[in-house]
Amino acid sequence: MAYYLFILVIGAERLIELAVARRNTTWAIAHGGKEFGRGHYPVIVGMHAVLLVACIVEPWALHRPFIPWLGWPMMAVVLLSTVVRWWCIAVLGKYWNTRIVVIPGAPLVRRGPYRWMHHPNYAAVTAEVAALPLVHSAWLTAIVFSIANALVLSVRIRAENAALGYA
Repeated sequence: MAYYLFILVIGAERLIELAVARRNTTWAIAHGGKEFGRGHYPVIVGMHAVLLVACIVEPWALHRPFIPWLGWPMMAVVLLSTVVRWWCIAVLGKYWNTRIVVIPGAPLVRRGPYRWMHHPNYAAVTAEVAALPLVHSAWLTAIVFSIANALVLSVRIRAENAALGYA
């Protein structure tokens, strides 16, 4: 039961992220922002929603046990990835978004986790997508959604790099 509550908390946290993103999108568009990669956005949102459902369905339907030596470290990975994602949100401020909205002339952020990599949020999401199902040994969900996430991010990162003018 605690695992299902954990998944619901993660889902609520995602809804908060979407509310922050919506507010930031409105602000960015009002300040001359242009959206890129609009076509793949519904796929990303849908994939993350179905991931949460699968994290509930697989352990329930296939009677996956909680394995402490796996579950606790995976929960730590999920919590750490959430901290990294919110660090990205805090560093980017109004520029953070779940969409790709670029304001012409806005400088690239190169502080916080962006000192070390272009897309730290996606690294955190990748870790979370793999770890979240494994909290309750839903290994099929972990494999399927890790592959789906890699495919979606390959499109997303190319679109974002092009929009930001990365070589």
